Amino acid sequence: MAEPKTKYDRQLRIWGEQGQAALEKASICLLNCGPTGSETLKNLVLGGVGSITVIDGSKVELGDLGNNFLVDEASIGQSKAKCVCASLQELNDVVKAKFIEEYPETLIETNPSFFSQFTLLVEDSMIKLDRICREANVILIFARSYGLTGFVRISLKVWNKACW
Repeated sequence: MAEPKTKYDRQLRIWGEQGQAALEKASICLLNCGPTGSETLKNLVLGGVGSITVIDGSKVELGDLGNNFLVDEASIGQSKAKCVCASLQELNDVVKAKFIEEYPETLIETNPSFFSQFTLLVEDSMIKLDRICREANVILIFARSYGLTGFVRISLKVWNKACW
């Protein structure tokens, strides 16, 4: 395993040690393993985020192979959350990674306070979670892609430049 200063050298040059320390303390949750959310989480894992939790109740299907590079043919029929989490863990074994095989909608309904433990939630299919995140002061990124186009919505309780 490479020394952190060597491993994250490029990032340290951009945002410095304080920025890297903030990233290493962050706890990120991905709801549904769609292509946009999986790509976002991959970039955070490679950057050295502190921990990730992947939540998805679905199984890998043939159609997932064409739009999510974190799954392969051997993954078909297996838990999407488990497969994506395992692939992400291979990219950076320093990141603490776990998965939950449950549909996010169920978790939102049965245990909304669960999400307050995270620094950031990334999801690509639900806007209902916005209220829960605002009440818990958790930043929510809603990202969706449609072929070569897409959009991103960032929702937070109060803008605070110090949190970045």
